[in-house]
Amino acid sequence: MLDCRELAIRLLKAEENHKAVSCITEKNPEFDIAMAYQVQNELVQLKKNQGHKILAYKMGITSQAKMKQMNINEPIYGYIFDYMNVPDEGELLIEDFIHPKVEAEIAFILAEDVEGPNMTMEEVLSKTEWVLPALEIIDSRYTDFVFKLPDVIADNTSAARVVFGKRRFRPNECELDEIGVTMFTNGELRADGVSAAVLGNPANSVAVLANMLSHNGKGKIAKGSIILSGGITEAIMVNKGDSVTANYDGMGSVSFQVR
Repeated sequence: MLDCRELAIRLLKAEENHKAVSCITEKNPEFDIAMAYQVQNELVQLKKNQGHKILAYKMGITSQAKMKQMNINEPIYGYIFDYMNVPDEGELLIEDFIHPKVEAEIAFILAEDVEGPNMTMEEVLSKTEWVLPALEIIDSRYTDFVFKLPDVIADNTSAARVVFGKRRFRPNECELDEIGVTMFTNGELRADGVSAAVLGNPANSVAVLANMLSHNGKGKIAKGSIILSGGITEAIMVNKGDSVTANYDGMGSVSFQVR
């Protein structure tokens, strides 16, 4: 019988020590998605016990192509904590990571509670106060950034850091399914995409999250909550000395430096 708390402690230590560990599924082929969320719950509680607070929800594997590739019919979710927040134009220390990558996203801030099980994109938009551009830095705690689906769920979906843009927008100020994004490292174009890559519209991702949380007995997403809706671009590696900037059509840019 797998000990979910022990697995969570192992992942927490990997994050704190910036040292990768082997995948849980490597020696435990029976480790499945349900067990993975149990480990994630334990990991979240360990972080709360350390005094950290949840800053945002985050969605992962939100492209239809990626879901088909991984043979799943819904995305995965995890949590961003307060210590992961980096200011726009701020700095990351490469020593704080194992093998970090960055992807561009749209974040939502809710004006009202959102609750499944039958939440729709339209309801999400009516209950959203702000949308804003964001960069998520992910950092798998597994060797070579290689894992199976239950592994990454247990690892809190590789959550590491987030950089929110300075400007906020009302949902009706943006065509949320048509936002083009270009991401540059040291002035070189490294990735691009359009927001429709996120389940057709990033608001769909928030609706799916609400429905998944309801199904898992976690209740509503409260008013004021922040949700990272999923990667618009592919995730690209970042290295010491990099300057990363993402430009969003009609929404400005978000950037950070790596020291």
